[in-house]
Amino acid sequence: MIKDFDHVVLTTQDLDKCLDFYTRVLGMKVEHYGAQRIALRFGDRKFNVHPPGFNPSLKADKPTPGSLDFCFLADRPLQEVIAHIQSCHIPIIEGPSKRQGARFDLRSIYLRDPDNNLVEISEPF
Repeated sequence: MIKDFDHVVLTTQDLDKCLDFYTRVLGMKVEHYGAQRIALRFGDRKFNVHPPGFNPSLKADKPTPGSLDFCFLADRPLQEVIAHIQSCHIPIIEGPSKRQGARFDLRSIYLRDPDNNLVEISEPF
């Protein structure tokens, strides 16, 4: 019944830090839509961003900054990703290490975004 996903909502406590991390460090693009809506686009997916004070009509029951744990597939060798993350002075908290993904084994690193969400960046292993 479910084929894929379209977007995820990212709740942040500091919009500027959030947008900086996802654009400067991870290379996403900021997209504005609707009256006050913000998204971070990567490939054909996006994160809708809910900053402090934004109250959409439909949302999770308890939207909380720092409650996400997600995995991205890198578009380049993981060693290049590691070099870029280090050049941005973002600590890698674990890895590279072998993990099991949804479709194949992964070689992954882990870091935290400004809201303390756990961010895994991987390449097929």
